[in-house]
Amino acid sequence: MESIIKRIEDEIAALTPILREEETGVVRSTGDGIAEIDGLENAVMNEMVLFDPTFDRTLEEAIKDETQTYGLVLNLEEDGVRAVILGDSSNVYEGMRVRRLGRLLSIPVGDSLVGRVVNPLGEPVDGKGPILKTTLMPIEREAYGVMDRSPVNVPLHTGIKAIDAMIPIGRGQRELIIGDRGVGKTTIAIDTILNQKSEPEATRPICIYVAIGQKESKTARIVADLTEAGAMDYTIVVTAPASSPAAFQFLAPFAGATIGEHFMEQGKDALVIYDDLSKQAVAYRQMALLLRRPPGREAYPGDVFYLHSRLLERAAKLSKEKGGGSLTALPIIETQEGDISAYIPTNVISITDGQIFLLADLFNKGQRPAIDVGNSVSRVGSSAQTKAMKKVSGKIKLELAQFRELEAFMQFASDLDADTKKRIDSGQRMTQMLNQPQGKPLPFETEAAVIFAAVNGYFDSFEPSQTSSAEVHLQDFLQREAKEVLEKISETKTIDEETETQLRTALDAFIKRTASSHTA
Repeated sequence: MESIIKRIEDEIAALTPILREEETGVVRSTGDGIAEIDGLENAVMNEMVLFDPTFDRTLEEAIKDETQTYGLVLNLEEDGVRAVILGDSSNVYEGMRVRRLGRLLSIPVGDSLVGRVVNPLGEPVDGKGPILKTTLMPIEREAYGVMDRSPVNVPLHTGIKAIDAMIPIGRGQRELIIGDRGVGKTTIAIDTILNQKSEPEATRPICIYVAIGQKESKTARIVADLTEAGAMDYTIVVTAPASSPAAFQFLAPFAGATIGEHFMEQGKDALVIYDDLSKQAVAYRQMALLLRRPPGREAYPGDVFYLHSRLLERAAKLSKEKGGGSLTALPIIETQEGDISAYIPTNVISITDGQIFLLADLFNKGQRPAIDVGNSVSRVGSSAQTKAMKKVSGKIKLELAQFRELEAFMQFASDLDADTKKRIDSGQRMTQMLNQPQGKPLPFETEAAVIFAAVNGYFDSFEPSQTSSAEVHLQDFLQREAKEVLEKISETKTIDEETETQLRTALDAFIKRTASSHTA
């Protein structure tokens, strides 16, 4: 822990200019959350400044005043600087004195943030009082190098069968969730947080949900749902709502990454969800245009790729020498009419280690989650799966991809041969089995058992339309009658010959009991 604190102190010391005497400037003009400042010739990028209306107090006294307005230097120019105003821009006026703080923008981090809702400056907004016992960390830091990282090979279970089986996510990975508005992107992210409750407490990741440009009512509902499920015990919410200044929406993801890095450097696992980076890019575009930076493609500034790459590169699985912690990133991107070839989607796809692509057509057909198997991929793959999941899920993705092609062909064929009909029925059963209601993530061992039953034909005795209800009954049956088998899969993370025999016995008993009840 001491080495981590020393590293942070060294970073701040290296990046913070030494002020031999206080340097001040004057606001030349202000508008739209941007202040043009004369003076401050020695200011550095991302340095904090203080807008001080008085001239008769020291810098220490001004900083202690909680009503002060701060700014962030983002443009260095010949005759001054331009800064974004962090807070109420009506407090800043022409002729106002501006004072350099001599430090980069930093936020408080610490274990005491867990269970709280904060803004991008780390200030609580949940009405539960101040957050104590925190340390300051720079909001922008250099990502760890290759030599400080280790391979991603520990799974982060989402509790969603379709993802854990076909698009596995590892601790330290960056997996993009992409799709149109209202197709269930946030649902996947929140279910992933809820599912961490089923993980052992020692290995349970700290979850950070970053709400960027969202309605405050939506964020409040998410916090209420997490609280009701007991998930706020290991979750931190960073919120920059649509009503907040563009600067806050720009900074929110970096604040989430910084909080996550604090836990990663303690040797713990952390998960950060950026919901969503499309809105951060729009906020950055707004700020860049107001800062008079030249616009590029789709009016975004030329460094918008760097904006997201330097953020997402901070996700990592650290080596044992660095403590072995991890920071997993689940960025969310909103598309327009499923167009993944637009500027921001292609940028983030190229930065991340895979994507979960959600289709509006599948969503409208009732598939939950509405994952497009053909366009979704995890570049970590089976390295981030347990042996049990690897064994049961091998053929699912290929089978579903073939089924999608057959399904399209089926629309034009009046009668089908027996073999094609059988494959279509099998694909429909598999699709039904992978359907999952919102807010109902499954423990890993239950997922493995259900998928084992599907790929080994235990649902073949049911009509495709009955598969979902049969699967729910199977989950209840396994919890009642075969709990020891599930516990064994959970402990060993594999399905050996003995476990497979016991599981098959339980599944045979379920089919027999279900068949007899139908007959009766």
